[in-house]
This record gives sequence, structure tokens and C-alpha cells, in this order.
Amino acid sequence: MNETSLVSILALLGWLVLAIGTYRSHQVNMSKTIRMALIWGCIFAGLTFFFTLVI
Repeated sequence: MNETSLVSILALLGWLVLAIGTYRSHQVNMSKTIRMALIWGCIFAGLTFFFTLVI
């Protein structure tokens, strides 16, 4: 692991902490969080499946 990849990983972790902090500040409950995660997972899986068939 070189210095550049370490800085990138630390920056991504920082962005993740900021994203989680802003998400929690809106006080979204757990069931809505799980529902949104499942919906986004289905969207990405569907798009991946579609592009796999096309390409």
C-alpha cells in the first residue's frame, strides 16, 4: 500500500463519516433506512443485470 492509496482511503472514510452524520441529523428511523437501502440495492442490481444482458 503506497502513500497515495492511504490518503484516498482516509479521505473516503472522512466523507463516509460526514455522510452518516448528516443522515443521522435528519433523524430518519431504522425501518425507513432499511427500506431505502433495499430499494437502492434493487435499482443497482437491476441496472447491473440490464447492462450485463446488453453488453
